[in-house]
Amino acid sequence: MPLTGLGAGVWSGTGGGMRVASPWGRAVVVGASYAGLVTARVLADFFDEVVLVERDAMDGDTGVHPGAPQGHHAHAMLARGGEILERLFPGLREELRQQGAPVFDYGEGIDFLLPVGFAPRTRTGLRIQTFTRDELERRLRRRVLALPGVTLLSSTRCTGLIAHPAGRVSGVTCRTQGADPVQMAADLVVDASGRSSSLPHWLGAMGIAVPPKRTVKAKVTYTSMNFDRLDEHDPGHPDFHLAYQMLFAPSVPRAGVLLAVERNRWTCSLFAFQDQPPTDDTGYLAFAKSLSNPRLAQQISRRTVQEPTRTYTNVDNQWRPYHTVKNWPDGLVAVGDAVCVFNPVYGQGLTVAAMEAELLQDMLARRRTSGLLDGLAAGLQKKLGRLVLGPWTLSTNSDLMWNPHGQPLGARFAHWYNTRLFHVAVSDARVWTAFVRVVNMVALPSSLFHPAIALKVLTPRAMRRKRTAAPSPASGSTPGT
Repeated sequence: MPLTGLGAGVWSGTGGGMRVASPWGRAVVVGASYAGLVTARVLADFFDEVVLVERDAMDGDTGVHPGAPQGHHAHAMLARGGEILERLFPGLREELRQQGAPVFDYGEGIDFLLPVGFAPRTRTGLRIQTFTRDELERRLRRRVLALPGVTLLSSTRCTGLIAHPAGRVSGVTCRTQGADPVQMAADLVVDASGRSSSLPHWLGAMGIAVPPKRTVKAKVTYTSMNFDRLDEHDPGHPDFHLAYQMLFAPSVPRAGVLLAVERNRWTCSLFAFQDQPPTDDTGYLAFAKSLSNPRLAQQISRRTVQEPTRTYTNVDNQWRPYHTVKNWPDGLVAVGDAVCVFNPVYGQGLTVAAMEAELLQDMLARRRTSGLLDGLAAGLQKKLGRLVLGPWTLSTNSDLMWNPHGQPLGARFAHWYNTRLFHVAVSDARVWTAFVRVVNMVALPSSLFHPAIALKVLTPRAMRRKRTAAPSPASGSTPGT
């Protein structure tokens, strides 16, 4: 039973104005998690119809995707990702803020413990927001499903691609439980089905070979819980929205992060290399007390209401190199975790998926007049390969340093340079801000080698200065002083 009927573009009134005629008929997005939602939002501007095919049962009230194992752990939107989301979903930041998800300057609202001491409390001009992924996805899903022409096929599994004899993808085969398979024609198919994507097998059925995925094991385990937080007007409310101790090989194998989230709660994620933070209350607090940043244990110890504790162990970095496939078919795009999965400790995944959606938007906009999609898919995958390279390198260089043998030269150099940079950053607000801009993806990593930065990092006296070691949890010293 083929589902056809691609439209040729219509004019429709939206919000008191006119919607520009869509140059294309139907787009199908496989997966309705975060990456699928932001991609569907972009596609809705260019296609008459956008169909989200989702294997799990969900609707507009569903929060975190059932298939996202990291979904219940700490999340924050980096500055670059926040800017893109606010442009795609105007008012989203304020909507979340009204629910208690704070917006704050990265340098002023964070109690950040580097491996060599606390980062300075200084204004960086970069605004970030902390929230639960559950709340973010629920609000994105409601907005996307309210868009004209967007449909969600829930509890429906995509079982394969429809391949045109000329080698392009012209749709998907879907199956709802208990029903016969159906074919759905599409001008564009987007795989946003995450790390469990079947795309390599589907491409293989078309005679297209995909190189093996690249994997860098992180060997880090996360244990997280949500618990109550004092209202910001209550006495004793802390002077930060986020407290963090950074993992750093090999000297800091235990770390954690505490984020203020909506509805007056904290989300706390404790993580460790080749160790598992406990899930019982006593062990959880004891692990937090073992950290050098005392802020996490202080807030955990005063909790009165808490939610279930969850553990996440599958944090390996994985990259399917679709950008290297020479005969990539027209009509098919892969995004999000279906392409690259990052160790979530670096907080890159949400922002990278938003950047991918923005890239797709730019490429479709350039083709709106011609109405031609030929070559778009292969060109986009190549650009996504370049986009992913930076965050992949940052994440894997750090994770590779846990391995005492076979460390690549590039990873060793990055580790050496970062160590020196941190020694300077704890007392130099300009160097710290430069690092923060790279972390938030608003500046390239190469900016940290600008002469004004490199001179400070490489000068011998920067390393000769005595740095105060990270205070012990019992010291109670004030960060940033």
